[in-house]
Amino acid sequence: MAKPVLPTYSICSLTETPLLPSDFMTDRLDHYLDTHRDLHFPHKHDFYHFVYFATGSGKHSIDFVPFPVKAGQVYCMAPGQVHTWEFRGRPTGYIINFSAAFLDAFLNNARFLEQFSFFSGNAAEQVIQLPGGMQQEISQVLESLLKEDKAALPGQQDMLRTLLVQLFLLLNRQVTKGTPRPQSPYNSLLLRNFQQLIAQHYKEKKLTKDYAALLYVTPNHLNALAKDLTGRSAGELIRDRVILEAKRLLINADLSIAAIADTLDFADNSYFSKFFRKYTGTTPEAFRKDNIHNA
Repeated sequence: MAKPVLPTYSICSLTETPLLPSDFMTDRLDHYLDTHRDLHFPHKHDFYHFVYFATGSGKHSIDFVPFPVKAGQVYCMAPGQVHTWEFRGRPTGYIINFSAAFLDAFLNNARFLEQFSFFSGNAAEQVIQLPGGMQQEISQVLESLLKEDKAALPGQQDMLRTLLVQLFLLLNRQVTKGTPRPQSPYNSLLLRNFQQLIAQHYKEKKLTKDYAALLYVTPNHLNALAKDLTGRSAGELIRDRVILEAKRLLINADLSIAAIADTLDFADNSYFSKFFRKYTGTTPEAFRKDNIHNA
């Protein structure tokens, strides 16, 4: 069995009490980085990850998409995403790690986080540059979270959840400000269901018609809806997910190209390599060589 070189962290593995189960943690960014020095290598989490840069510069990559780090930036990551960072100097700010279960039980709404585009798993939507006035407001909420986490007062867990919900609602107001028109709730729900089905079935279902059948719509309707709401066709969204998983697998050094092709349900190694090159402009081997040195 291949041994992956890409670590996946749980919340408890990053706390000061790693043997205890945990659904939430928060810390100052500089202390977090000092405590966990291996986090500049590519890695994944099995939890939601929030980072706010009060100061700092450098580069932060989410699922192989690089972003320049700037003061006043928020990064929001969903479970399973690959990320790495390289800083110039010592950044300051805050981090929050939390599981979906941490909010689900409190809100009785398992789909609460789905309304926030910054937790969609799409790297382009996961970086928020806060305007100057809002940076102070967000910092105050984050400071309250940090203090509450250390206070051990009655109702602590619910207070942490309340502050977390406040934080996300404030961010959502910022990212949706100036939205031209509200989208149809039905269309938005259909898109979310489509994206969830892609996440579940992208290995064995790679055609738009397969998902259209599961959603009881026509392929043309699904394509039009995806294009209208995301700017990409349904087929492109499916293909994007396959390519993303291929990239994630390729930086596991001991996993052969043939094994990756098999994992992604391609007929053979050759077909997978042609597919990857067609849509990325490079071969699987070249992508691995360019990225594995960071792992």
